[in-house]
Amino acid sequence: MKKISVFVMVFVAIGMIVTSCGKGVNTNVSLKSDVDSAFYAIGVNYGSGLREGLKTLPGSNGTVNHDAVIAGFAAAMKEDASLKMTQENAQMFIQTYVTATEMKEATATKAAGEAFLAANKTKEGVITTQSGLQYKVITEGTGKRPQPEDIVIFHYTGKLIDGTVFESSLTNGEPITYPVMQLIRGWGEGLQIMPVGSKYIFWIPSELAYGEQQAGELIKPNSALEFEVELLGIEEKPAK
Repeated sequence: MKKISVFVMVFVAIGMIVTSCGKGVNTNVSLKSDVDSAFYAIGVNYGSGLREGLKTLPGSNGTVNHDAVIAGFAAAMKEDASLKMTQENAQMFIQTYVTATEMKEATATKAAGEAFLAANKTKEGVITTQSGLQYKVITEGTGKRPQPEDIVIFHYTGKLIDGTVFESSLTNGEPITYPVMQLIRGWGEGLQIMPVGSKYIFWIPSELAYGEQQAGELIKPNSALEFEVELLGIEEKPAK
C-alpha cells in the first residue's frame, strides 16, 4: 500500500508541474504578491520532487501521457463538467491498476527468470545445487571455505539476466566486508562453496534472492540475478 499511496500523491501533485509539458499552459506567470509566489513555489517544489515519479508507473515503460495527466488535473481543479472520474473513483482506479499491473509484471519476470535458468543449467561448466543455485568456476582458489558465522571480504558485480549491471564494488575499487549469513540466501550458500582466492559466477533464482520484493530501482519483484564474485579473504576472528 505504501507504493500505491506514492502514486496517488504523484498523480494529485503532478498537475503542478505541467511546465514539463508546456502545451496550452502559461508558464510565464506574473507573481504580483507573496501569495502568488507561494503558489509558484509549491509548483516548483512538487515539480522538482515528482518530475520523474510518473515514469515509474507500472506498465508505462517510462513514457508519460502528459496530456491525460494535465486534462484530469485541470478538470478536477475547475470542477469541470468534462471530469470523467470522482476523486474517490480515481484513487480506487489507481490502486486497482497498480496492484494488477505489478502482479502481471512480477509473473512475467518470474517466468523469464525460470526460462533463463533452465537454459543456463545446460551450458558447459554450469553447476546447479539442490536449492536451485547455479554457479560456474572462473578461478578456483586454494584457501579456506567460509563458514556461516564468518565475515568475508569480496568484490562483486551484480547483473540482471539481461546483462544490465545494477551494482558493483569495482566502481569504487573497495571490496565489501560482510557476514555470510546476512547476505541473500543464494550468496550465503554460494560463498560457502568458494575457497578464498576464487572467482565464481552465480545465477540466483528469485526465491534465493529478493523474492517478491523490489530491491532498488532495477531489481523487480521475482527477479533472477547474476553475480560475479571474487572471494578475497575471511576476516580474522578476535582472539578469545
